[in-house]
Amino acid sequence: MNSSQNFSANAVTGNGGVIKTNDQNDPKQNLNHVINSIQKTLGLLHQLNLTVSSFNVASQLPLLERLNVLVTELDTMQRLAKNCNIQVPMEVVSLIDDGKNPDEFTKDVINGCISRNQITKGKTEAFKGLRRHLLEELEQAFPDEVEAYREIRASSAAESKRLAQAQSVLPNGDIKVKAEH
Repeated sequence: MNSSQNFSANAVTGNGGVIKTNDQNDPKQNLNHVINSIQKTLGLLHQLNLTVSSFNVASQLPLLERLNVLVTELDTMQRLAKNCNIQVPMEVVSLIDDGKNPDEFTKDVINGCISRNQITKGKTEAFKGLRRHLLEELEQAFPDEVEAYREIRASSAAESKRLAQAQSVLPNGDIKVKAEH
């Protein structure tokens, strides 16, 4: 069994003891195994191409051996891939099938996000302007109530900020990560 087929690794400690680790649950390690298998498969395909391109009767046995090694490696790759949760959008697969660069998909997604972000930013600014305008109109008609509203809003914002800091949560809802030194 080669290293790409082995799902567990053993480490020898300084005192000669063996620590058994199981990296089946480590997504990064699982992905590395699959990447290594893909690279090995690409090398095998290259060797197979060279053997086929210069085929003669004497190269029949090496061709069959390389085919068997390729089939074994493809089986290994499939088993290793079961431990990975990689999702590729069908649009990317279609682009590759059409002979196009999959980076086009990434570029289109990013441009779409930028466009939607600008639209959302415009809507946000419009609502802020509407809120400002409404507060101005309300202040003229109900100055005491608007002043009470602003006080309540300020105390509520201060309380939210205090709670967020106490819970290590940022005002936007993200969790604050403390740096370890």
